[in-house]
Amino acid sequence: MNRSGEELKKVFIKTYGCQMNVYDSERMTDALAPLGYTPVAAAEAADLILLNTCHIRAKAAEKVYSELGRLRHLKAAAAAEGRVVVVAVAGCVAQAEGTEIVRRAPVVDLVVGPQSYQRLPELVEEAGSGRPVVATDFAVAEKFAVLDRPTATSRASGRVAAFLTVQEGCDKFCTFCVVPYTRGADVSRSVRAIVAEATRRADEGVRELTLIGQNVNAWHGEGPDGSTWDLARLLFRLAEIPGIDRLRYTTSHPLDMNDALIAAHRDLDVLMPYLHLPAQSGSDRVLGAMNRRHSRADYLRLVERIRSARPDIALAGDFIVGFPGESAADFADTLSLVEEAGYAAAFSFKYSPRPGTPAASAEQVPAAVKAERLARLQALLDRQRVAFMRSRVGTVAEVLFERRGRHRGQIVGRSPWLVPVQLTAAPELIGTISRVDIEQAGANSLFGALAGARTAAAAAAVAVSG
Repeated sequence: MNRSGEELKKVFIKTYGCQMNVYDSERMTDALAPLGYTPVAAAEAADLILLNTCHIRAKAAEKVYSELGRLRHLKAAAAAEGRVVVVAVAGCVAQAEGTEIVRRAPVVDLVVGPQSYQRLPELVEEAGSGRPVVATDFAVAEKFAVLDRPTATSRASGRVAAFLTVQEGCDKFCTFCVVPYTRGADVSRSVRAIVAEATRRADEGVRELTLIGQNVNAWHGEGPDGSTWDLARLLFRLAEIPGIDRLRYTTSHPLDMNDALIAAHRDLDVLMPYLHLPAQSGSDRVLGAMNRRHSRADYLRLVERIRSARPDIALAGDFIVGFPGESAADFADTLSLVEEAGYAAAFSFKYSPRPGTPAASAEQVPAAVKAERLARLQALLDRQRVAFMRSRVGTVAEVLFERRGRHRGQIVGRSPWLVPVQLTAAPELIGTISRVDIEQAGANSLFGALAGARTAAAAAAVAVSG
């Protein structure tokens, strides 16, 4: 019961895919709060079940339908108990499939695309009337206008690091990518709105912000004076907000890494030395077929310029193997680009057709060939990741502590390079930034001690023994 005696309603949101979906799920939770919905950790306890979906892989939709099959039984069991459960599908699968979802899965009461979240409260109430509702409009500007408004129900996250959407959609139309069809055209939020949200996050205790967008470095928002700002100028403005000690951004396109943004990596201390810069392939022929609009040489020159500006930067990338028409020579070009560029981290995938994209209808590379190539690429990327981790041993890192670890007395933080750091220290350090001596590299984390702690302990031991 709430203070007025009304029974609280519960919402369960299952989030698939990218950081944008994580952010959208948080905003949807806030949007539903005025209706009395509070989040729960299990679908079985919810009055509203919302699947926030991702369409980045060809089988993504089938995974959603499989989950909806399970929810059909759950909804039937609730009805037998006299409870009404509303099932909603949101996100990119909702946008791509639309009314087909309702046809194939009658359990669904609401289908809502990524650009209609601002209407979520009214859509949920309408869906509860018993007739399925489908809302897949492309109204990104309207979504931003509504979600930019602070509400009394916005919740403090309790976290020290958070995502902040600054841009949605994409105009690049890579032939493998579904984003322009599910998220729409490139739209940027205004400086005013971004600064206002960043300030609210700082007031909630957030110390590190990651600016996100499908093509984040294409951001071109309206400034306070009506002029158009670029991402570099926005980063310098956000650095002025008290409490915001760290900034990151993802995901970037090589075409939009301008001189000002490269210079920001050199000149802006709070901009962390980590950059996700997808190449996708090392073959000019494949890059042309992908409509990436940059060459292998363009990419490598860009990496060289970025490293000249920020020598300690950790480079992350994306690669697709087995793109339609990829030959053995094309794949060899990808391996050699990886060798030349050098990555601290990377995401690599076998090409899978995204329905509705140009590459989906092209002649496909055999599955066995894709699997063999992916294994070779991932082995190379893993060697580079291990080498990068080991190169951090013996250095001192500024670590932002985020949470308790799995073991007693352990806390976990994030390094400037986005690699987790684990050490034994007081939980009171969570939310602070401290210098850490990196002593060991694990498979996925670095391990260490507070800077000077080992030296102080050794000195104390000598004093006692003396």
